[in-house]
Amino acid sequence: MSSRRVVLALALSSLRYRAAASLASFVAIFIGCGLLIACAGLFETAIVLKAAPERLSAAPLVVGGSAGFKLPDEESQVVPYAERAVLPEDQVAKISAVQGVRQAVPDVSFATVLLHDGAPAASGAAVLSGHGWDSASLGGYKLTEGAAPNTPGQVVIDATTASAAGLHAGSAVDLAVNGQRQSFQISGIAQPSQTVRAPAFFFSVTDAQRFNPHPGTVGLVGVFPADGVDAADLAGKISAQVPSLTVLTGDDRGSAEFLGVSGSQLPLILLAAVFGGMVLVVMALVVSATISLTVRQRQQELALLRATGATPKQVHRMVVMETMAVGAVAAVCGAFLGSLLGNWIFSTSGSLGIVPDELAFTQDIIAFAGGIVVTLAITFGAAWFAALAAARARPIQALAEAAIPGVKVNAMRRMGALICGAATVLLAATTIFMPADTAAAIGGPAVLTGAIGVALLGPEIIAWVVDRFGPFVRRVAGRDATLAVINTRARAVAFAAVLTPITLASAVALGNVYSETTAQKAQIAAYAGQLKADAVVSSTAGGFSPDELAQIRSTPGVSTSSPLVTSSGWVEEPYDGNGSDPLRLMGVAAQDQGGTVLATEVTEGSLTQLRGNSVALPASVAEKLEVKVGSTIKMRLGDGAQVPVTVVALLDSPSSYASMILPADLLAAHTTSGLASQVLVRGGDAGAIVSALSDRAKDWPGVTVGDDSALAASFQASADVEALINYLLAVLAIAYAAIAAVNTLAVAVLARRREFGAQRLAGADRGQIRRMLFVEGGIVAVTGLVLGIVISLFTVVPMALTTGEIIPSGPIWVFLGVVLAIFLIVWPATALSARLAMRRNAIEAVKMPGQ
Repeated sequence: MSSRRVVLALALSSLRYRAAASLASFVAIFIGCGLLIACAGLFETAIVLKAAPERLSAAPLVVGGSAGFKLPDEESQVVPYAERAVLPEDQVAKISAVQGVRQAVPDVSFATVLLHDGAPAASGAAVLSGHGWDSASLGGYKLTEGAAPNTPGQVVIDATTASAAGLHAGSAVDLAVNGQRQSFQISGIAQPSQTVRAPAFFFSVTDAQRFNPHPGTVGLVGVFPADGVDAADLAGKISAQVPSLTVLTGDDRGSAEFLGVSGSQLPLILLAAVFGGMVLVVMALVVSATISLTVRQRQQELALLRATGATPKQVHRMVVMETMAVGAVAAVCGAFLGSLLGNWIFSTSGSLGIVPDELAFTQDIIAFAGGIVVTLAITFGAAWFAALAAARARPIQALAEAAIPGVKVNAMRRMGALICGAATVLLAATTIFMPADTAAAIGGPAVLTGAIGVALLGPEIIAWVVDRFGPFVRRVAGRDATLAVINTRARAVAFAAVLTPITLASAVALGNVYSETTAQKAQIAAYAGQLKADAVVSSTAGGFSPDELAQIRSTPGVSTSSPLVTSSGWVEEPYDGNGSDPLRLMGVAAQDQGGTVLATEVTEGSLTQLRGNSVALPASVAEKLEVKVGSTIKMRLGDGAQVPVTVVALLDSPSSYASMILPADLLAAHTTSGLASQVLVRGGDAGAIVSALSDRAKDWPGVTVGDDSALAASFQASADVEALINYLLAVLAIAYAAIAAVNTLAVAVLARRREFGAQRLAGADRGQIRRMLFVEGGIVAVTGLVLGIVISLFTVVPMALTTGEIIPSGPIWVFLGVVLAIFLIVWPATALSARLAMRRNAIEAVKMPGQ
């Protein structure tokens, strides 16, 4: 039998005698592999963006406007637009003329909400539910009752909506169309060819043209190929003959129907990339710590193998084979966990509003294979390095180290720790000098580099803490602490494996949460601080019609009113260089005699000229672009339109989260709904204005009136979605680190059964041993907490400084919750492990193998 086969047989046979250590490695690898596969699935979902069409399912091809903004400084990167890119009406004829097209059906969409007793029956502001009757064929809608809407004032509603509201053909119904209440007669009820979750209201051709928020355009075109024509081939012909359009087939058609699908790509990639990178680092640290601990506990056995003739190479190979055998089984089982976790994370992201409900989770063989390969690579690397020191040690030296493990780390680990420490400081220092809106992406990795540094120096840190604070612990914890301090010092290597996940959990939790709360507060303050209002009128029924805007303006006590429109876009010439992070655009009315709703100081120019194609730029943006008042620049707005605008004013806006100010009517014309959903009002008496507007708003469907706090609340809602990504990352990373801490702690305690037996034979009872273990766990928990807090400060404090603050923002209960969670991880795990370790009587325990 070859030496390789002998080593393999010895490695596999030894696993049966090391159930606890093998289980610890299995759990760490199993969960890590599951998380990696989940991240791979999220990334694949972001790339594929699979969203099966519903209302457009009957049309084999769907043609829309431009897919997104092709970044001038990137060869191929395209960023989706924030709004729907429309098509000119004359493009329909060009599409129809392409050989192989049987029929091209234009579709116009506009905000339509069913009213019940004058109020929206359901929140439908984000759903463009109104369409022309011609586009009913795109979803295979067939009349089950009544007739088509041939004259203005008639409407066909879908069967689901009709059933829920108790409506039928011939009934009168009130609808809010583009924010304005109107009465219609239901001419018919239609049933789609498949399930469609969104309500649909089909109007006559005349009404559809009248309600179109972008006259002269269509939202998209559904194409039916001629008999025998392949949809994919026809898509290529249309793309070639009618350039600058997006031709979609299959499940890709869903991105044209559901506006949020394309926009979810960047958040999903961010979620997958950031979380995947975090999991890689956390997994590498946790698996390395667990494997190192199990190898350290076998130091005496490995030394005996060396003393009986085994070569360093054989010892090294045996340890690696044992670990890889466990790792292979754990990775295969982790594939099942990865499927469950991926679906759970994705569904949670959908329920939190991070991704649209219509987007389907995609996770195929590539995600599973990639996760398993990376997991096995990390496991192999951890096992290879963990076994290296034991294999190289001389037999007599190894036996001595097994009795009293050394705490000094080698030169390579020390150098790695210094590099990680320097990187942490450098990242923190760099963050301070960056704008707040980009600082988090730079400073965030400081948590991981700091944790890696702690992991590399773990034994020395534990030893230093015990040497420095041991006397204090003895005074506080009493006589049971004496042996605990000695044990902690002697077992610094083992306790370092527990220290690593505790440090990680606390650093990630505090760093992610408080960085996000600090940035969020600054973001909301910056956005809301650019505006001033005594009352804020908001619509949940699609927006405000011109008549409603006029009535608001004429309300007694109102001196100034302005629609507020928000979107995003780029300065294309000269290019602003913002790439995938477009500038925030705000649309307001020009300054009048009553004043303006802008609170930002004008440093040059005048807001009275904010009319037509004009823009007011933040002074910092103007300086970067080297433009001044009177300059003409070209902007790429949210719907993809390139619009030349003249700079009429420069604003003293905050350097972070600054907004470009456009005329409200200009910006609204390039949004999906074409309407403003908020109106800002100023006047003499805020209370009187709110009261007067509230009385008037009773006749307006879905309209609410609030004070200026409603302004911050609207920004808060959008900022919350971004924050939820970080919170979700933090929860998952903390959960993994917590499981790893329990896992490693249990192994460390269970390996000391002989020690506990000897102590009991010497006169100690089980209670004294448990108290000793609690003190040991407390030392490690406090050390990990302090280190986690310090590491998180390298992320949180620079983030606060970029926002102009010294003290980070956030609820104190998060800090207290993290502290409590760490002790709830350490002490219950210690108590349970101690109970299991002392089940046998003392004499039997002393006879057992182990340390």
